[in-house]
Amino acid sequence: MTPADLADHAANVADHADSLILTLVGGFVLAFVFGMIANRLRLSPLVGYLVAGIVVGPHTAGFVADQELAPQLAEIGVILLMFGVGLHFSLADLMKVRKIAIPGAIVQIGAATVLGWGLGRLMGMSDLEATLMGFALSVASTVVLLRALEERKQVKGDVGRIAMGWLIVEDLVIVIALVVLPLLVIQPGETLNGADLAGSIGWTLFKVAGFTAIMLVVGAKVLPWVLVRIAHTKSRELFTLGVLAIALGIAWVAYALFHSFALGAFLAGLVLNSSPLGHNAAERSLPLRDAFAVLFFVSVGMLFDPSILVREPLAVLGVLSIVIVGKSIAAIAITTAFKLDKATSLTVAASLAQIGEFSFILAALSVKLGGMSQGTHDLILAAALLSISLNPFVFAFIDRIGAKPKPPAAKEPTPVTALI
Repeated sequence: MTPADLADHAANVADHADSLILTLVGGFVLAFVFGMIANRLRLSPLVGYLVAGIVVGPHTAGFVADQELAPQLAEIGVILLMFGVGLHFSLADLMKVRKIAIPGAIVQIGAATVLGWGLGRLMGMSDLEATLMGFALSVASTVVLLRALEERKQVKGDVGRIAMGWLIVEDLVIVIALVVLPLLVIQPGETLNGADLAGSIGWTLFKVAGFTAIMLVVGAKVLPWVLVRIAHTKSRELFTLGVLAIALGIAWVAYALFHSFALGAFLAGLVLNSSPLGHNAAERSLPLRDAFAVLFFVSVGMLFDPSILVREPLAVLGVLSIVIVGKSIAAIAITTAFKLDKATSLTVAASLAQIGEFSFILAALSVKLGGMSQGTHDLILAAALLSISLNPFVFAFIDRIGAKPKPPAAKEPTPVTALI
C-alpha cells in the first residue's frame, strides 16, 4: 500500500470515527434551535425536530449526517417510544371509555385507510402500497394530542379520556400491524396464495399471543422482582441501567422472534407499568426517551425530500385532506352516533386531525420491506409536517364554531364544620 493509500485510509477511518459524534451534535443542536423556533411560533416542537432533520439530510445543502448511523439511532428511539407507551398504558382508563373508544378508533382507522387506498389507486399505486399509505394516515400522534389537550386543560376531563382511550386503541392496532406487515409484503420472485398468507398470519399471531402471555404472566413476576432487587442497591445509575436493559433486551428478543422491536418494548413497558416501581421506571427512562425520540424525528426529517411540496402539490393536498378533513368527519360522525355533545365531538375530531410518530414508523418499515416507494413515504411525511403545524389552527376553528372549553366553575369554600 502506497503512502497516499495509507493517508486516504487513515482519513476514511478518522471520518468514520467521529461520525457518531457529528450526527449527535448536529442532530441535537439543530433540533434544539428549530424546536425553540417552533415553540415560539406556538407550534409543536416536533415540527422543529423534523425541520432539523431536513437541514442535515441529503436533500439540502451543507452538512449531511451519517445516513447509515442515523436510522440505527432512530431505531433506539422507536424502542424507547414504544416502551413509554407501554409504561403509560392504562387499561382502566380504556375500560372507562371502551364503548366509544374501541369502535370509534377502529371505524376511523378503516375510513382513513379506505380514503387513502382510493387516493393511492388514483395516483397509480398498487393495492398494497395504497392501503399502507391510508393506514399510515389513519393514526394520530400521542405527543401532539397530549400537548393540545394540556394547553386546553382537558387531559383529565371526559374529552381527554375519550381521546386518549381512542389513541390507546390505535397504538394497539399499530403494534399488531408492525408484526404482521412483513408477512404482507411479498418480495420479487416470491409467490404466496391466500391460504398460505392466512396461515402465516395466524401462526405469527399465535406466537405473538404466546409471547404476550409469557410476558404478562412470567414477566409480571420476574421483572418487578428484578427491579426491586436493583432498587435495594440504592444506586440511581444501576436502576436506570436496569430499566434500559429490560426495555432494550426484551425488544431485541421480540425482534429476533417477530422482526418487531416495537412489540417487545411495548410489552416491557406494559409489564413494568403494573409493578410497584413502574412510576420510578418511567421517571428514570424519561430523559433518554426524550433524547432518542428527538433523534428519531430528526432521522425521519433526513429521509424527507421537501421538493415534493413543489413537484406534487395536488398529491400533498390530497393526503393532507384525508388527515384533517376525512378523519375529522369520521370522528364527528362516530361521536355524534354515540350522542356526545357538539363540543366534545368537535374537540375529539380536532385532536385526531394530525399524524405523527407511529405513521413514520409504519412508513419507514414499509419502505424498508419494499412495500412502499420513497415518494409515497415523502407524501406521508409532508402530511405529518403540515397537519402538526396546522393543528393549532384546527382547534382555533372548532372553538369558533362551538367547541371552546368552558372555564372551570369556582369551588364553594369548604364549611368549617366539614373539617371538624
